[in-house]
Amino acid sequence: MAKITTVIDIGSNSVRLAIFKKTSQFGFYLLFETKSRVRISEGCYAFNGILQEIPMQRAVKALSEFKEIALKYKSKKILCVATSAVRDAPNRLEFVARVKKACGLQIKIIDGQKEALYGGIACANLLHKNSGITIDIGGGSTECALIEKGKIKDLISLDVGTIRIKEMFLDKALDVKLAKAFIQKEVSKLPFKHKNAFGVGGTIRALSKILMKRFCYPIDSLHGYEIDAHKNLAFIEKIVMLKEDQLRLLGVNEERLDSIRSGALILSVVLEHLKTSLMITSGVGVREGVFLSDLLRHHYHKFPPNINPSLISLKDRFLPHEKHSQKVKKECVKLFEALSPLHKIDEKYLFHLKIAGELASMGKILSVYLAHKHSAYFILNALSYGFSHQDRAIICLLAQFSHKKIPKDNAIAHMSAMMPSLLTLQWLSFILSLAENLCLTDSHHLKYTLEKNKLVIHSNDALYLAKEMLPKLIKPIPLTIEFA
Repeated sequence: MAKITTVIDIGSNSVRLAIFKKTSQFGFYLLFETKSRVRISEGCYAFNGILQEIPMQRAVKALSEFKEIALKYKSKKILCVATSAVRDAPNRLEFVARVKKACGLQIKIIDGQKEALYGGIACANLLHKNSGITIDIGGGSTECALIEKGKIKDLISLDVGTIRIKEMFLDKALDVKLAKAFIQKEVSKLPFKHKNAFGVGGTIRALSKILMKRFCYPIDSLHGYEIDAHKNLAFIEKIVMLKEDQLRLLGVNEERLDSIRSGALILSVVLEHLKTSLMITSGVGVREGVFLSDLLRHHYHKFPPNINPSLISLKDRFLPHEKHSQKVKKECVKLFEALSPLHKIDEKYLFHLKIAGELASMGKILSVYLAHKHSAYFILNALSYGFSHQDRAIICLLAQFSHKKIPKDNAIAHMSAMMPSLLTLQWLSFILSLAENLCLTDSHHLKYTLEKNKLVIHSNDALYLAKEMLPKLIKPIPLTIEFA
């Protein structure tokens, strides 16, 4: 597979470009992305779905420049797909030929099932829960995929989208009840339900931003944001009736003003029908699905067990001394187990400790000064695929305060709802700090025993530097440490 791959998604509302770079067999990251609000579907629903001249001109201009960008980034493969508005258009082949002639791009028109599949592949591989239903609200249609334990079990495409509903009902000042009834009729075709939903697309991202602002949410990242569907359904329904000035006050940007109401209406009907209790916002969708279907074509569109692309990509790019990070991780596990009679921490937090052990020194690639602070920033902002916000916050905190006392002040107060007890954090931080000190040199055959409140470290090496730094460590409880 090409090292740099470009994916272009021609949606009813926007045309989006994403450029992905592989760092190893399964590691990758988003190198560049942009979009153009082409509105290819503008006016088409009033003319039996026929794509109109001015929107097609906008699309050709945007796609021509997208190809230039892809070539500038030395992309060896360009995958271009078109969804609802183009596939439903009687003049779709004319549009495809026009684009091919203008800039050489070969557009693949995908049906609703394929569109749902791509969204399902992205969510199944890149979100932190592996069971649920995707809700991908586009301009012309809404796609859903049923995912059970990471496997896609069913797919459906519904003919309701933000632009379609806007032009058919809201632009004509028809009663919202008529639009809702139309949507309910389509949504009733959904053959499955689930307590978890994965929200995909611009409308759900925009609604998530509103909720994050409303609740002063501490992490500025949409992917993986969890929404209590029951508690927020009434608020989402309320958005349908708001005026533009009211939407602006909520933080809705200008380009989303005319479509967020129809999107909120669709989402509220779908959530109510599915009886969903939790919705997780997805920052990935069709573009990532297209890329992953190519990347994982020999693996049944699924990463092998215990493979996380974000973690691999970070290590590939920012950890030149992989052997050292693996050693720190190994010693973290051994210390956690040896000290378990004292700390009594739930074993689920060993997951966070192990990853913090691997990534804590990553920030040195930027600067050895404030290295742990740099590591924490990388973790919080780039360890996104497959990790919940809580996971990222805990790992980030452990990396940032390694060798320091975890503060009780405002530095973590805004994240307190996501965190385990302060004592648990102090134990995990202490274990990570001790492991890092013991791994300053290539010490071998480290062994730990616990005698009441005394930790004995057995080694054939001198560990002079570790011994020297020992008094600086912040211990969570009175604890004696001896070397043997």
